[in-house]
Amino acid sequence: MANGNRIDPYLGYMFSVSIGAITNIGFRECMGLSLEVAPVEYREGNSRNLNVRKLYGLRTFQNLQFKRGIIEDRQLYLWYLEALNGNAPRRDGSITLLGQDGEPTGWHWLFFEAFPTKWEGPSFNATANEVAIEALDIAVERIEAQV
Repeated sequence: MANGNRIDPYLGYMFSVSIGAITNIGFRECMGLSLEVAPVEYREGNSRNLNVRKLYGLRTFQNLQFKRGIIEDRQLYLWYLEALNGNAPRRDGSITLLGQDGEPTGWHWLFFEAFPTKWEGPSFNATANEVAIEALDIAVERIEAQV
């Protein structure tokens, strides 16, 4: 039985994505929201400690992957084609976690200098009962969480 003090976690199926001027894009999945700092090991030759010190190293950000049902809007595919031809504009964007009421929860991630690296079309199967899905991978230079 729930009491009045219980705080439930947010659900992962309500989110909103914007990429550049393309806002409120409906995606089925958003993956790869990952930030990492690689440690650098360092030890001075005259140190009496027999262990290495750990320093902050390079920050890396995983590519983001988005999946959605194919619709008439081809803006994301056209952006990929621009990258394929070597002249896609880099775009900033955001991912916002929404509550069950559809309002922002306060969790918001910004990504910067993104460009498409892979577009994947649907699998076709005449005996399946599935939506045609497209996938877009984008490389990002930086991700910042705003909470």
